[in-house]
Amino acid sequence: MNVWNIMIKEIKSSLRSTQTFIFMLAFPILLMLILGTALTNAFSSTAQIGDMQLLYSNKASNPQLIQHWQGFSQAIEHEGIQIVPAADGTNGQEEIREDRYTAYVELGDDGIQVYGSSKHAIESNIIQGMLTAFANQYNLAAAAFKQDPSKAEAILANANGGSHIVRETSLDPNKQAGSMDYYAISMTTMIALYSALPGSFLFRSERTRKTAIRLMASPVSKGSLFAGKVLGSTIINFLCIIAVVLFSLFVYGANWGDHYGMVFLVLATQVIFSISLGLGLSYLLKGDSARSFIMIFTQIASFVGGAYFPVDQRGGAWITQILPYISPLHWANTALTKIIYADDLMAAWPTIGVNLGIAAAFLITAALIMRKREAL
Repeated sequence: MNVWNIMIKEIKSSLRSTQTFIFMLAFPILLMLILGTALTNAFSSTAQIGDMQLLYSNKASNPQLIQHWQGFSQAIEHEGIQIVPAADGTNGQEEIREDRYTAYVELGDDGIQVYGSSKHAIESNIIQGMLTAFANQYNLAAAAFKQDPSKAEAILANANGGSHIVRETSLDPNKQAGSMDYYAISMTTMIALYSALPGSFLFRSERTRKTAIRLMASPVSKGSLFAGKVLGSTIINFLCIIAVVLFSLFVYGANWGDHYGMVFLVLATQVIFSISLGLGLSYLLKGDSARSFIMIFTQIASFVGGAYFPVDQRGGAWITQILPYISPLHWANTALTKIIYADDLMAAWPTIGVNLGIAAAFLITAALIMRKREAL
């Protein structure tokens, strides 16, 4: 009963706090709107593609190459690319410089030469990608012909759509995060991490307000005080997270997927992790050191964890590839993205396990230190 009363008291105190409303609700909602609106183009996957014309000159005498090219030409014409044979005496490179065609290709027995237009970079890269696939498949067929001609014929038939040696799978282009979707996730996880600040004040505030002595004189055990305040702070901060998620969903139209239970479970464990982190540091560090450390840590974790912009780990120095993994935001953002956009519910469990494991370590540390003290 004492735990319940202390928990209710903690919730009521937080609800009466203007700071809680501004920092835990207004701040993430406003930042979500600013970043999600300002950086819309950075998350846009659409691009205007003009007409594509491919000029080609066939100087090959290899009948297999000619046959393969004819099948390839028919296939890409169905995709909207106009195939134009070069007339005798035509300088294909000059035609590209004069911007008459998107790309120019020369077929020869010794290989394929491709010339793209820098004025139409996107269209040229698309054609070059197709021609690269054509060359690779022809090389595969040529190698197979030396061993087994029947396999070579099957590979060539695959290029014309008559076989299934190579299977291609395309992801749903509509199921990807826009700017508002991305910042709905990142701002929510960031403000969940900031729950470490109220966590660091759970018992320190009692000491600064000189109420710790009265609490110790009351017929309430330290264990009840500890459990009640931790539960109360966790519940009120998680309610703020729920409010932010619902606001972004119904007002901003952010995509939170279809697995709300797993999404909220990940966010709940992150709140528990943050509260425990703040509480543990308040006992491990003296004075205002805990608050200063938490402010620095949350800012760094937010920056490297992708709160303000997506972090690309595929390139750059090794430190830029490893650094995001130290951020709790990176764990949560990665798990939520997989749950929402890939329906990968198993991605949540490593994050949940890490959050609860670290939270348990900090809670046990804080409880042991508190138990050894005479006061709170």
